[in-house]
Amino acid sequence: MRVSTQSKSFQQDWRWHLKNAVRDLNRLANELEISLSDFKSDFPLLVPFPYLNRIKKGDLNDPLLLQVLPTVEENNEVPGYILDPLQEQKPTNLPKGLIQKYRRRALIVAAAACSINCRYCFRRHFPYDRSRLNQEKWHDLIQHVNSDKSLREIIFSGGDPLILPDKFLEDLILSLNRIAHINTIRIHTRLPVVIPNRINPELISWVKKCRKKLVFVFHINHPNEINDEVQEYLSKIKLEHTVLLNQSVLLKRVNDSSKVLTLLSEKLFETGILPYYLHLLDPVKGTAHFSVAASKGMEIIKELKGQLPGYLIPRLAQEIPGLDSKHTFFY
Repeated sequence: MRVSTQSKSFQQDWRWHLKNAVRDLNRLANELEISLSDFKSDFPLLVPFPYLNRIKKGDLNDPLLLQVLPTVEENNEVPGYILDPLQEQKPTNLPKGLIQKYRRRALIVAAAACSINCRYCFRRHFPYDRSRLNQEKWHDLIQHVNSDKSLREIIFSGGDPLILPDKFLEDLILSLNRIAHINTIRIHTRLPVVIPNRINPELISWVKKCRKKLVFVFHINHPNEINDEVQEYLSKIKLEHTVLLNQSVLLKRVNDSSKVLTLLSEKLFETGILPYYLHLLDPVKGTAHFSVAASKGMEIIKELKGQLPGYLIPRLAQEIPGLDSKHTFFY
C-alpha cells in the first residue's frame, strides 16, 4: 500500500480502508503523480487505497482511473440524460427500501453508500434518504416479503449491501431462511473487488448459514481490477450453495473493445466467476461521456464469439423502464 504509516492490523480491517480512502482531487493527484484541474461535483470522489494501488502512476488514461476520476464533462447538459433514467423514484405502496420492477423478484435498497464512487453510476442522484432500507424497521419489509407468495428471489442492492454490518446482514439472511417461497438470494456488490478483505470471517459465517441459493453478482469492468488479492479473497465464498457472476458496464475508453473484454472474461473464469451481463450505459445525468452505441456493443459481442466459448460471453443488455425484463440484444 502507498499508505504505510499505520499498523498492519488496522490496514487489514476493511473499514479502515473506507475511513482512509482518497476523497479529494489534490490527494489523488499526489498519490498517482498526475496533474489534475480542480473540479467541484455534487457526486464526491471516493477511492480506497486497495483499488487505487491498481491504477498505474502517471497515466491519465488508466482504465481504472477513468472510472473514478471526476471531470468537467459531468457538467455537460446532454439531451436524454436525466436524474432518474430507470424511473426508480416513482411513489409506490411498497415498504421503504423495496423496489419491484419484475415479476417474482424484489430488490432491497439495502444501503445508501458504496466503497467507491464510480462516475457512471446510475444511482448517483438517487434519494437514498427516503428510499433505502431502514435498519430499525426492516421487520416490516421482511413481513411484506413473507406475505407476497409470488416472490421467489430477493436481490440486495444499494449503494453496496456489503457495506452494512455483518450482524445486520446475518439477521436478514436468517429471516429470509424462514420464508419457504423464497428460493434465491442475490447480492449485487463491488466492495470485495475494491477492498478484497471485506471477505472476512464474519461475512463467510453468514454466507455459510444461508439456506437458500446465494448468488453474488460482482461489478467488474476491466481485467486490471482483478489482481491476486481479489482472486484469493473471492475464492473464500466459492461454496456449494453459492454462484458467482459478474456484470459490467460498457464504457467508452475503459472496456469498449473485444480485446479488453476477452481478457476480462478469461480473468473472471480464472477467478471462478462467470460473465453475466454487459450493460449499455444507463443515461443518467453527468455520464454521457462514457456512452457507447448499441451497434458498437453488438459488434464487440460478435468479435467475442470468435475468441471465446459461449459460456464466457456476457449478454449485451439494456434496462428500459416498463419492460418485464432487461432488453437483451440478438446478434
